[in-house]
Amino acid sequence: MAEHEYTSRVTWTGNRGQGTQTYGGYDRTWQVQTPGKPVIECSNDPLLGGDPTLHNPEDLLISALSSCHMLWYLHLASEAGIVVQGYHDNPLAVGESQPNGAGRFLRAILRPAITVSKGPDHALAEAVHRKIPKFCYIARSVNFPVEYQATYLQQE
Repeated sequence: MAEHEYTSRVTWTGNRGQGTQTYGGYDRTWQVQTPGKPVIECSNDPLLGGDPTLHNPEDLLISALSSCHMLWYLHLASEAGIVVQGYHDNPLAVGESQPNGAGRFLRAILRPAITVSKGPDHALAEAVHRKIPKFCYIARSVNFPVEYQATYLQQE
């Protein structure tokens, strides 16, 4: 097995001048910096007082899960002779929060809409989804169930 390393720099940007002296006295904002890539401005979940215009960790996790699934779908579909012409997903993550503030994801539902060229039937296109959890880094790393509700459009 080969190990791979991934790195980023996470920097808190929410110090209003008093640090964390009081709970309400600082912002829950930060930046994610990955070498050679654009900075991602982030904030806490709006349910917890975060800025709703910025990405939060929950947004980033469901987006990473969906993106990883998409990339493996494209790869495995190509190997299976399925010509994908378009792909977009509107994933849904369902979480819960406990009274003490602890939270977790309960499940995720990936809902890709996939446009395929005329040829293989939708059963073959659907079968590709079942192979992905064996390969996708993110899907192999999460501890909650991931469902797939794909729809297919056939390009003439």
